[in-house]
Amino acid sequence: MSDKVLIIAEAGVNHNGDLSIARKLIEAAADAGADCIKFQTFKAEKLVSASAVLADYQAKNTGNTDDSQFVMLKKLEMPEEWYPELKQYAAQHNIIFVSTGFDEDSIDFLDNLGMPFFKIPSGEITNKPFLEHIASKGMPVILSTGMSEIEEIQAAIQVMIDKGLAKDKITVLHCNTAYPTPMTDVNLQAMKAIAFELGVNVGYSDHTLGIEVPIAAVALGATVIEKHITLDRNMPGPDHLSSLEPDELKEMVKAIRNISLAISGDGQKKPTVSESQNKMIARKSIHLKNQLPAGHLLSSADLEMKRPGDGISPMEINKIIGKRIKTDLPFEYKLTLNDLE
Repeated sequence: MSDKVLIIAEAGVNHNGDLSIARKLIEAAADAGADCIKFQTFKAEKLVSASAVLADYQAKNTGNTDDSQFVMLKKLEMPEEWYPELKQYAAQHNIIFVSTGFDEDSIDFLDNLGMPFFKIPSGEITNKPFLEHIASKGMPVILSTGMSEIEEIQAAIQVMIDKGLAKDKITVLHCNTAYPTPMTDVNLQAMKAIAFELGVNVGYSDHTLGIEVPIAAVALGATVIEKHITLDRNMPGPDHLSSLEPDELKEMVKAIRNISLAISGDGQKKPTVSESQNKMIARKSIHLKNQLPAGHLLSSADLEMKRPGDGISPMEINKIIGKRIKTDLPFEYKLTLNDLE
């Protein structure tokens, strides 16, 4: 993993079964500065039954209410021969290639391909054999938690721990599986609750429209951000409408990197190097309002506070009032302690 926020560009099934589109998605994610480009690995026969119906968003986004989930997903399977080529292509573009497996055979295939971590999709959080199989690999795990209650997340984590996976290898992503997720249903506070109650690293898998929520998640402590990417939201397919186009992904990555820097301080309130030079310019010193003769007894009526701030601080005014000046002093003179008797 990484000390910085891990940004995963989720290509998913947005390749539409076209290898050239998959390559272009890799290019777009790399150009945006994402850390990983992630696809999905499954066999429709092992993922859904022939009678499984489309989710409402799938039917709406594909414009096809006649297809079953099986028919839709069969068209979106990635052939095994694509993987070595896409992994190499990603390496050439300095981005990490990963994929989400949806069954145990897919996990074995990806393991042999050399994944840096395994991603557990939200729908598999209650699939105990699947969780145990992934945990047995001993690799870092990212667990999405859409549709879950805290007790289900805890149970899934415990299954993996019981299988020998160290808890510090598990990152839990808060997630809502509505495509797109209404802002009123985001509930980023739940991400903080997961971290506090379960004692795990947390992140956020986003299905809202736009880039604001992932940025906010980073400000609240997300260590991993996952966001769908498409070449064009108008392309046919179930996930394109809830995905970022390349320029939007680039803006999100830029904002997240900036936010990461902004919250990385030591928490001590003190002047920074960049602002120290402004202290003398912006603060004030004690000056004389008028020309005064030697021996004059200073009162508050004689004094005014003006820039620059390299003289006596206005915080010391009570130490100045009642003192006599040694010599004649001009209008707007900046007092020093040597001027006083």
